Order: sequence, then structure tokens, then C-alpha cells
Amino acid sequence: MRIGICGGTFDPFHRGHLEPVLAVRETLGWDRVLYVPAAQQPFKGGRATASGYHRFAMAQLATLAHCDVWITPLELERGGTSYTVDTLAALHDAHPEAQLDWIIGDDNVADFDKWKDPARLQQLARFVVLSRTGARDDARFVYARNETVPVSATEIRRRVRAGEPIDGLVDPLVSRYIHHYGLYKEGQT
Repeated sequence: MRIGICGGTFDPFHRGHLEPVLAVRETLGWDRVLYVPAAQQPFKGGRATASGYHRFAMAQLATLAHCDVWITPLELERGGTSYTVDTLAALHDAHPEAQLDWIIGDDNVADFDKWKDPARLQQLARFVVLSRTGARDDARFVYARNETVPVSATEIRRRVRAGEPIDGLVDPLVSRYIHHYGLYKEGQT
């Protein structure tokens, strides 16, 4: 079994989190895609996020139409700072025969050596970089040519605070969830 894994804050889960991954799923032979909402990202401190419960629920809603896309609460249940190496070790233990592919964006490549235990990371998984330009000469990563979906969680949160529509940026179920729970309004998380 081959599993494509994507970690992140997903605050909120939007089209840019799902569409690029689904676009390369068959090319890379993934039997399943697994999203891992982070409890607390090591490089994204200082900003309040929606609760793990809400972020997990939004990811589930956004992926309901895809039976081979799963959301795991692994990092949320573990709590504390979410380190990819710890998550991959747990997933490797749970799926010892599976090929694990950790999906990252171009923006993560430059900082990869700052991640916790990069050598161990590459023993546990193959790292797939979703890139607009495609293959590069870098033995540490597999590059998959992919168009970026021009959506940002920061912009979505700004729009919600300003009372502007977010249609087309998130799944309609996610939009309804955000509005129902009053997420991203001033003072709300």
C-alpha cells in the first residue's frame, strides 16, 4: 500500500489543501491520502488557531466526497508541538508494510534541514514536493509538477472577519461550518 500524507494546521481546510494533492494522487500511485491536522506547528507559533476539534471537523467535511482520503487525529490526540518525525514513526509502526510519502510544498524545501531529525525523516518516508516547475536535481525529494491553487488560509480568515464571501475558496460544507460556529470572527477561534 502507498499512502500520501499531508500535515498542516488546516486553519481552515481549503481547496489549496485538497486539489493539488488529488491532482497527483494517481501519478504517484497512492492508494490512500491521509491528512494530519497539527496540534501545534513548530514554525507557526504566535497566532491563535481554531481549536483542533474545529480544524479536524472542517478537514473531514472538505474530504467527505473522497472515500480514499482520510483525516487522522494522531497529532491532535498526542498534543504539544507536532513534529513530523514523531508522526511518521507512529504511522510507520501502524503501517509497517506501506510506502509512506510525506507531501510538502516548494516553500518547505529551503527549511527542511531545520526540521527535527531530517535524516530519520528520510528513512521513514519519501518526501514529495508539489512544485509548479516539476523535477529538480535533488536526490532528497521527489518533485511532482502541480499547479498551485491560489488560496490562502490567512485570506480566508481575513474575509470572514470582514464579512466577505469565501465561496469558491473552501468546500460549501466548510463555509457553512465556519459561519455556524462563528469561527474567525474578531476574538473567536
